[in-house]
Amino acid sequence: MRCQLPRLEGLVEERLRLTPACHALDHTQRVRRAAAKLAGLEGADPLLLDYAALLHDIGRAQELADQGKTCHAELGAEISRQILAELGIENAGFVDAVCDCVRQHRFRRRGQAGPQSLEAKVLYDADKLDSLGAIGLARAFHFAGRIGAKVHNSAELAMNSKSYSSEDSAYREYLVKLRRLPEKMLTENGRKMGRRRLLLMQQFFDSLNLECLGADLLD
Repeated sequence: MRCQLPRLEGLVEERLRLTPACHALDHTQRVRRAAAKLAGLEGADPLLLDYAALLHDIGRAQELADQGKTCHAELGAEISRQILAELGIENAGFVDAVCDCVRQHRFRRRGQAGPQSLEAKVLYDADKLDSLGAIGLARAFHFAGRIGAKVHNSAELAMNSKSYSSEDSAYREYLVKLRRLPEKMLTENGRKMGRRRLLLMQQFFDSLNLECLGADLLD
């Protein structure tokens, strides 16, 4: 199955060609690298995770097009099964496991069972790691700019606004979602990496708040 990876990379690249940069192929490749690192630390199946990481955002374009009405993970699992069949992957257990990872990498609904297999947990954490640290900041600001949100706003305005509004700033994403990610991760090493990346984000937004108020300026 490893010999099919170059062909899969080409198929994924074509599918993600028109996807906005914060979820384009470079994001997929970063998640792939993080998943490989976590797989080694956690003892997960590296080949299965290579496939799952490449496919995890294959349904993302549709979700972005309808502003979240489609669950890209659910759609991605269906598309992944089709692609794996096209590649001639006949190992039903492997296919099911890959699709399960793709389906469960987006775990949000209350009462929903979260990722169960070690590989699904690793992919979940690898994807979340790309929303943290310096790359997480870059992606948050890119998304805010793409939807026309402010460069920065107060915590009060950010927390009392809606998604895809002018107040849906990178700071809002941090306050509403990103700062909570490390403790929601599912592997010990994922949590460690997440906390380290979160510290950088905390320091950045502390400085940004001071600068926007002019509180950092010398007398």
